[in-house]
Amino acid sequence: MGGFTPGTIHTSRLLLLPLRADHAEEMAGALADPALHTFIGGAPAAATALRARYERLVAGSPDPAESWCNWVIQLRDSGHLTGTVQATVTELSGSAPDGATGGARAVGHRHLSDADPAAAGPVAEIAWVVGTPWQGRGIATEAARAMAGWLGRGGVRTLVAHIHPDHRASAAVATACGLAPTDVWHDGEVRWVGPARRRGGERPA
Repeated sequence: MGGFTPGTIHTSRLLLLPLRADHAEEMAGALADPALHTFIGGAPAAATALRARYERLVAGSPDPAESWCNWVIQLRDSGHLTGTVQATVTELSGSAPDGATGGARAVGHRHLSDADPAAAGPVAEIAWVVGTPWQGRGIATEAARAMAGWLGRGGVRTLVAHIHPDHRASAAVATACGLAPTDVWHDGEVRWVGPARRRGGERPA
């Protein structure tokens, strides 16, 4: 397990809570819409399968140079869980070896596959998903920006995301996080890259 351990992140409307296995039942319902998989593939997971996945994620990466950071997104006003944000932080200098993120791929974690060699220092591959009932309210942007700020304060220097070229909503979230598209493609997605900033919309507890 790497050196980044998620803590609770506060924003004006949200709490980002470190992932626990017992979040699976509520999250299975929140992420039950098959349309969420239009651009990323796969299908909604049942609560038992999601719990098994969350247990593996909470256990952390077997690679000491890699940290799996996962949060559920909770609405402050209602307490409902609405989605997740995640980051695979790789503490590297130069390109990651091809096998460095195999563990992340095995549990469905977004991963840094072949980082830009110019991105020295910790690099975070980030991703987000918000359930259909809560979309269109800026929740993904607020959560992802807060996570990005937390990563920046922790020493991450570069953020990376891979986004389907037709996924305009995710492109807008990435732009709000300070990322920009590159001409690099991976598995049918465009790589977005940007600097990790220390402030990202979070607020003190």
